[in-house]
Amino acid sequence: MKCFGFKANYVKEKTMINFIKWLFSPSKKPIIEDHIDLYTKVIELENRIELLERENVETTNELYRMENSLDARIDILAERCRIDYDV
Repeated sequence: MKCFGFKANYVKEKTMINFIKWLFSPSKKPIIEDHIDLYTKVIELENRIELLERENVETTNELYRMENSLDARIDILAERCRIDYDV
């Protein structure tokens, strides 16, 4: 049994060492490419934020629409089944 425990600990240590090496290794992709200046990157990110905000509003509106639709269906079913509920 000790043999298996030693092997498991060795594998965990080896895995941790590999993770630490990977974590502190240099990145292969530069943060900003040479041909793009910082201002262009900021503009690009601002445009991306605007797009994501619009998508978020659309998603929220769709969720409200679905919620209202489900509430209406529940009301119809409750009326047909003559269920009195207080929500």
